[in-house]
Amino acid sequence: METLGSLPRIASVVAFVIAGIVILNGLLGPVVVLPFAVVPLCAGIGILRKRVWSAYGLATFFFAQLLLVPVILLRPGSSVGRATQIVEIAFWLVLGILFLFAGRSLAASGAARGWPLPWIVAAALTVVPFFFVQTFEIPSQSMEGTLLPGDRILAQEFPRPVPRRGEIVLFLSLTERGEVLIKRIIAGPGDRIRIAKKVVILNGAAINEKYVTHDADQHYGENFPNNEIDVNIPGCAEGQEMISRQVVNGEVVVPAGRYFVLGDRRENSLDSRCWGFISSNDLIGKPLVIYDSIKRTSEQELDPNKGWLGQRRWARLFTIF
Repeated sequence: METLGSLPRIASVVAFVIAGIVILNGLLGPVVVLPFAVVPLCAGIGILRKRVWSAYGLATFFFAQLLLVPVILLRPGSSVGRATQIVEIAFWLVLGILFLFAGRSLAASGAARGWPLPWIVAAALTVVPFFFVQTFEIPSQSMEGTLLPGDRILAQEFPRPVPRRGEIVLFLSLTERGEVLIKRIIAGPGDRIRIAKKVVILNGAAINEKYVTHDADQHYGENFPNNEIDVNIPGCAEGQEMISRQVVNGEVVVPAGRYFVLGDRRENSLDSRCWGFISSNDLIGKPLVIYDSIKRTSEQELDPNKGWLGQRRWARLFTIF
């Protein structure tokens, strides 16, 4: 058997570099990406050991990532731009082609074929789940008590979950259509709701909300509906007008196909009290698990160059909803 050719040797170096980048990203970013370093690491070792499917397998892995590009672009609230899309497609294609030709070079040299199934399974496991779930990072304090700024969650997107009272949901913002928000459903179609001295009254009965935290009043008073909301906040004037048409006997009646949502940090949340009901068509999914959590200082939050820094909250990892 011939010695390892130049192309497989280059491919093995690239595989080790990719594994190192993934490890570094896992240490500085989402820790759950660390296991993904196993794929290029095993490929690099396999190529050095002259296993054809170690190269073909990594090529399969990179080509499989291309299947996610249209899924991400068509996903509601996707912020991926055309330039980013082109760069990602080119990146996966170049890497896939490199390892494909490295595999052909190994095969031509008489190298052992190896096992294709583990590589096909690895590619499927890193792609197929993302047809059903999406990742989301909590940007604000509006759900604090349940979700903290810097929590990274995995959310079910397909099949679209049936919204239920008391559940946390992700949905498209009414004011910024490209933005995804996260709140808790308090009332659904036909429900009657009001807030009296910070206590939510749903269909005539007070709700026991153990998840809620209260602050000194920020955006709202103790009662709702009322005229105390600052209508200068973007979206609040339109929302108040919408809600005013649905008030019957001092209670807001939720119309068909709509939901009333609130934040868990009740006085610091812009929600249905501000911009009104959300449509069932705007619901994207619901959180499944916190897969990572980063605590950042105020300076790190404001500075894009420092936004990736922070202290990992290990105790919050793998919290299931």
